[in-house]
Amino acid sequence: MRSREPILDATREAIGDAGFDGVTIAAVAKRAGVSRQTVYSIFGTREELVSQAISERLTSLFGAVSDLQSSTTTPLDLLVEILVVTRGHILGDPLLRTLTLAGGSNPIFDPGAAERARRYARSLLVPATEQFPQLVPHLDFFSDVGVHVGWSVLCLDSPEARSDADLRTFLRTWLEPLVAHLLE
Repeated sequence: MRSREPILDATREAIGDAGFDGVTIAAVAKRAGVSRQTVYSIFGTREELVSQAISERLTSLFGAVSDLQSSTTTPLDLLVEILVVTRGHILGDPLLRTLTLAGGSNPIFDPGAAERARRYARSLLVPATEQFPQLVPHLDFFSDVGVHVGWSVLCLDSPEARSDADLRTFLRTWLEPLVAHLLE
């Protein structure tokens, strides 16, 4: 299956360049330099192709966030760093940027998207409960806060408008009373 990775790369490029409407089996096959039949034989459907391309990028985001656990000393620090690192990771990746910010045919805007985002946010926080066991009874709430604040940071902010350092200061000021209240 030497064609699998070039096909996934071509899919990510197509999404980044033309959005989800630009992803067709024919367009991806052409970009990857393979036949349409090869794409169908490996992935079956356009939906499965897109799903696998996205899943692999979300896995890389999960890895980036997991690395933060050892460098943070409080739940507030962890939440702030997750939001800052996630902004840079998503905005720096054409596929994740399109997935998060584009409308229209984007699957993230279907009716179940918010719940899937909350589950994903929870999966990012669960590993931190070993270091911060006080998070356990509040994981769902922190996941919900992460999704709402995260989308705001992505949609209403940018590194050009506010540096990572300024974003950290803003988030700490905004979230510190909430975190302190929940964990007292």
